[in-house]
Amino acid sequence: MLRLTAILALLASPAAADEIWITNEKDDSISVIDVTTLEVTRTIPTGERPRGITFSHDFSKVYICASDSDAVQVMDPVSGEIMHDLPSGEDPEQFVLHPDNRRLYIANEDDAITTVVDTETRRVIAQIDVGIEPEGMAVSPDGKIVITTSETTNMAHWIDTGTEAIFANTLVDSRPRHAEFVKDGSELWVSSEIDGTVTVFDVASQAEKAKIEFEITGVHEDRLQPVGFELTPDGKTAFVALGPANHVAVVNAETWEVEDYLLVGRRVWHMAFDRDHKRLFTTNGVSGDVTVIDVEKREPIKTIKVGRFPWGAALRPTEG
Repeated sequence: MLRLTAILALLASPAAADEIWITNEKDDSISVIDVTTLEVTRTIPTGERPRGITFSHDFSKVYICASDSDAVQVMDPVSGEIMHDLPSGEDPEQFVLHPDNRRLYIANEDDAITTVVDTETRRVIAQIDVGIEPEGMAVSPDGKIVITTSETTNMAHWIDTGTEAIFANTLVDSRPRHAEFVKDGSELWVSSEIDGTVTVFDVASQAEKAKIEFEITGVHEDRLQPVGFELTPDGKTAFVALGPANHVAVVNAETWEVEDYLLVGRRVWHMAFDRDHKRLFTTNGVSGDVTVIDVEKREPIKTIKVGRFPWGAALRPTEG
């Protein structure tokens, strides 16, 4: 009888749902969204001005760029407690975790460096001089290359992770903000906020392959400011956040043509997919909310109120 009661209790308890974690710049907090109910279930305090956010590959830790605290905080995602800080350098804004799940590459905006930290020993491995105001960070799928973009120098810096040294510098359009490699590692995409473009580079040669531009009827070109973007796993589609244009562009990643524009909240910044890539969650800084997009239908389906000036977004799978 006791065993039967235990089984019934287990069946009755709700399964944990996946989560989307949102950093709120002005509230020094994280809003946790339940992917099933599309509601905020937790608000977790952080250091000052949290921006970049990423999880360890086993999702046992969450790393947070607390920019105005000059720290990368390491949090237990279950309890929400800060376990310790990493030596991040000044004003960490974005970072990327190497496929080895150990090396964290951090853009230090005020110091014009990329700091490499061993997350296990909590020690700085290297500090790499880059351009002025580094922000965007990306790592190739094979882990051999890390990219830092510098906003004021208008460059993508190509870092050899074997030597922790720059082997190439590539000019991009004004104020590069975000970078991503495609899934097979053959291309690098970089968004340029001021010039309103996304540039596609061939990784083998670092040569420009394409430049994507945007145009929305009734929206002034000065407001078309691409920042964060996400590529679907099949490599066919990219969703690009257009900042104060309050739209997300849908781009054919094979032809580099813009296929659609989706209206979201005010000053859309970054995005994260759910686990099966059926929904996309956008952070809308000025309106203080998150727009949920149905990826297949290419339409917004819900707005979720979060904290003030939401910035970063990351998926946390909680089962399976």
